Amino acid sequence: MTAFEAAALTRSYHLEGVTVDALRGVDLTIGDGEFAAIIGPSGSGKSTLMHLLGCLDRPTSGVLKVGGVDVSTLDDTRLAELRNRMIGFVFQSFHLLGRTSALDNVALPLVYRGVPRAERRRRAREALEAVGLAHRLDHRPSQMSGGEQQRVAIARALVGDPQVVLADEPTGNLDTRNGDEVMGLLERLNADQGVAIVLVTHEPEVAGRARRQIHVRDGLIERDVA
Repeated sequence: MTAFEAAALTRSYHLEGVTVDALRGVDLTIGDGEFAAIIGPSGSGKSTLMHLLGCLDRPTSGVLKVGGVDVSTLDDTRLAELRNRMIGFVFQSFHLLGRTSALDNVALPLVYRGVPRAERRRRAREALEAVGLAHRLDHRPSQMSGGEQQRVAIARALVGDPQVVLADEPTGNLDTRNGDEVMGLLERLNADQGVAIVLVTHEPEVAGRARRQIHVRDGLIERDVA
């Protein structure tokens, strides 16, 4: 099964009487277990593409299949269920709950699946152990470094056993050392567990660590390099 299939994908926004074409007809397939980087300058459409792949937005036209399912056939509830079941997210700004422990932050996606509390906490503990944070289970985000917070975010993305992890500028708020550690963790997850990784970045050095680089400019795929 492929993770994503897009054909003639477009996304337009209407702002104060002006139409902005963020994506202008993208064809793209990302298979299971791939490690791909979507790279491009600001305003190129790369974040719009990630939001569509992550079922956080809907295309204006074209076909998008996520895990073989045409998203146009799903209502908002079923789309949210697909997103929760199949996709894990890692964001530049971490998006952790500030007054909540690392353990409960990681367990949060399982709440929406109706997983019992004891099982949620067990799986969250295992996910934190997998990213090297077994000693930080009860710490709040303010008690952790930026690199540790991003590892908590990665554990949260993984706790639901997703088919793919979408990472939006995952090293953008980190220094070089912590950014390198986070990239190494994503590489190991891809190699050891077969989780597909799709990361969005404007940094060539970060994109160069992926096995495939998808260059986006002006709402189109300019180059797709293995």
